[in-house]
Amino acid sequence: MADAASRLTALAEDVLGAGLPVRLRAWDGSEAGPADGPVLIVRDRRALRRLLWKPGELGLARAWVAGEIDVEGDLYEVLDRLAGFVWERGEESRGALETVRDPKVRAAATALLRLACPFPPPKPPAEEMRRRSGTRHSKRRDKQAISHHYDVGNDFYELVLGPSMVYSCAYWTDGGTLEEAQRDKLDLIARKLRLREGDRLLDVGCGWGSMAIHAAREYGAQVVGITLSREQAAFARKRIADEGLTDRIEIRVQDYRDVDDGPFDAISSIGMAEHVGAERYREYADVLYRLLKPGGRLLNHQIARRPEPDEEAYRVDAFIDAYVFPDGELAPMGRTLTTLEDAGFEVRDVEAIREHYALTLRHWVANLEREWDTAVRLTSPGRSRIWRLYMAASAVSFERNRIGVNQFLAVRTPDAGTSGLPLRSRVWSEGQEG
Repeated sequence: MADAASRLTALAEDVLGAGLPVRLRAWDGSEAGPADGPVLIVRDRRALRRLLWKPGELGLARAWVAGEIDVEGDLYEVLDRLAGFVWERGEESRGALETVRDPKVRAAATALLRLACPFPPPKPPAEEMRRRSGTRHSKRRDKQAISHHYDVGNDFYELVLGPSMVYSCAYWTDGGTLEEAQRDKLDLIARKLRLREGDRLLDVGCGWGSMAIHAAREYGAQVVGITLSREQAAFARKRIADEGLTDRIEIRVQDYRDVDDGPFDAISSIGMAEHVGAERYREYADVLYRLLKPGGRLLNHQIARRPEPDEEAYRVDAFIDAYVFPDGELAPMGRTLTTLEDAGFEVRDVEAIREHYALTLRHWVANLEREWDTAVRLTSPGRSRIWRLYMAASAVSFERNRIGVNQFLAVRTPDAGTSGLPLRSRVWSEGQEG
């Protein structure tokens, strides 16, 4: 097929109603589009079938995972240039071909279908897709979802996250390294929680044990860390033993709903609440409230999406739901705050650190790209491509203010009304008197 890129560009622009912001290189080697900037490569015509079958980000993601599309140049620039089409225009182009009413768009879509591979594309590799059964956000299904995401392999995560093994937004200062920024984030949380020697801390979704280790080693806390990932738990226990902290930290493979040995002086939940879901979020808040002693503090660190009119409070992202975080849901900041208050918490501080997550993700992507061959060997080509796209696209989403991340400091304030927190709530210095 001669000059497939020109035909593809013209038809795509008819469907989208605007010029393509990137240059295309088609399977026949032809190119079309703006001469400057990065190139979107369509290696296989089956990618068109995927895009027509699932318009928007899911179709693009499936083609990316299958290796049918690729990027030459700056991946972030391609994602940034395509963001308007995938996110803003994507909803307009969704739906079956027979539902399209505009004759020009229908004709262009039909022509794209002829240009595409004549046979339906194969399904993406089964091992890259979610496996789940049962009621959404039941204990059994949540365990399946967590296993899909976190049991990819500790070696893979160590490659991406670096020595800190912290899989949440770092807290950056000028010129700091990723490890320093993650240490500063953990210390910020410890100081907000006003941890003291002997305090009981429950770390919900403890990951590979980084917060538990920091709280025990630097503040003398007695920590219970819980996770649903057996691989995380095994890694965390080894780290704790190597640090000589087994007398201060207990790591459990346990659902937060099954914790029954409160009360705790403080609870940290860092990047875990996104897994809870709309149906369970009030229950999550109620459980944490019950597990705290009067005057106990909660630090809830959670990704949020921007509120939009006439929309459900929670949203499931199609690509992330299929390939990355099964059953993950994002809510606006206000919904989270209201639910915490409804559960009885006094919310004392909310800190938005959106830009910090964009920087963190760019460092993770750089780590992955630098060790690409090792990452593929540790997982698979498809899984490595998923993580690269997911992290790079998330960085762009944070930069564009489509999503954010917030730290909520909340207290189970006693009936007497004394919170025990500083009068100047943003003074998190160690030893600050309330």
